Amino acid sequence: MKSNRNRNLHQTPQNTPNNLPYTQRRLKTKPTLLLLLILLIGNLFWLVLWLLPSDDVTSPASQDGSEEIAAVDGEPITSQQWLSAMENRYGKETLQGLVNEAVMEKAAKKYKIDVKDEEIDLEIALLRSAQDTNDTTLHSLSAEQLRQKVRAQLILDKVLTNDVVVEEEEAKKYYDENKSLYNIPTTYRTSMIIVNSKEDAERVEKELKSGSDFTVLAREHSVDAASASLGGDIGFITSSQTTLDPAVLQEVEQLKEKETSKPFVLSDGRYAIATVTEKMEGQSFSFDQVTGHVKRQLALEQLPPSITPETFWKEFNATWIYGESKK
Repeated sequence: MKSNRNRNLHQTPQNTPNNLPYTQRRLKTKPTLLLLLILLIGNLFWLVLWLLPSDDVTSPASQDGSEEIAAVDGEPITSQQWLSAMENRYGKETLQGLVNEAVMEKAAKKYKIDVKDEEIDLEIALLRSAQDTNDTTLHSLSAEQLRQKVRAQLILDKVLTNDVVVEEEEAKKYYDENKSLYNIPTTYRTSMIIVNSKEDAERVEKELKSGSDFTVLAREHSVDAASASLGGDIGFITSSQTTLDPAVLQEVEQLKEKETSKPFVLSDGRYAIATVTEKMEGQSFSFDQVTGHVKRQLALEQLPPSITPETFWKEFNATWIYGESKK
């Protein structure tokens, strides 16, 4: 099965965002949005479980939701108000995500669709190489969480494209014209502490040598708000990234895994200390290794917008409290 929309896939990829090959555009958008949604679901439920009382005997205030969990100028905010606000703001989307994930698992079993570890490894490698330095999706996930999210994405893609056929020649042509996507450079998961002066950097370095935790110091001292909130984590970086200060790449490429740099000056005059928390050696994937991935990307582009996880709700008798019918 072929689509006229696939014709533009056979053009040489460009460097501008609007002309990126479909595979790379999708790597930077669709998985990111889905991973963020699923991560939000998990975080919300863990947060609720963590904050709810753990005692076997629950107080009357806890039972009726009147327990005070915050106050402003003496006016209390109760647990019931908090939970209601979360449900109103995120409840529908969270529940929809949970139902979709369960439906996709059922569909995968019915259609005998499985996800191999090698497929997850490939998707993670591609995600890391295509990651934008401003994208914090991968920063906040542990290795196991990332594998779980990628597996869920693969199940979704495989179910949605189960009936779409892509010819071998079409997939091979796309691979040949986009080999650079499958030549993954070495990636370094990096954390940084950025300060305004050499003196500040030397003080931070002294604290590190005395045993202070890097993530704690990043939150306390780093002037880069985005990375400081994540304990200095800026995600996976590669030598091909053009949006990152060259001084950072130069330092990071000289570090071993778990090694921390000395203070170095950035192009804007500020100082930084970097550490490599994880190093993934570069990989080159042959067509045989990525055939399934390429065919799946081409198949996804052929899908009409109406094909979504909700399309399968009726088939698997999925219902929810909001009462809206799903096609």
